[in-house]
Amino acid sequence: VQLQASGGGLVQPGGSLRLSCAAFGFTLDYYAIGWFRQAPGKEREWVSSISSSEGNTYYADSLKGRFTISRDKAKNTVYLQMNSLKPEDTAVYYCAADGSYHASSRWYRDKTEYDYWGQGTQVTVSS
Repeated sequence: VQLQASGGGLVQPGGSLRLSCAAFGFTLDYYAIGWFRQAPGKEREWVSSISSSEGNTYYADSLKGRFTISRDKAKNTVYLQMNSLKPEDTAVYYCAADGSYHASSRWYRDKTEYDYWGQGTQVTVSS
């Protein structure tokens, strides 16, 4: 089981980025997938999740309207579209999957519920 995150980079305030989280060794449709971020000196915080099976989406309140999580079954990949980026969005972004197969909808906000983590991708928002 492996997750590979990509798509980070340097972007100006107000710009956009799309992060990708490709899954290998399992079909991510049946697992809860989350995006988290960690800024220097801060704890890792939850950003967004997409539930197993039904693909319902959830966001941190402060990010609603700017970030969109989605899933591409054919590519076995989850995306995080980030718009109207701000300097405070600067962080390493991680995708994660829980370790249990779910035939029904499951999602988690707590990072301890996730068993598999991607390597992280740096997002820097600066002029």
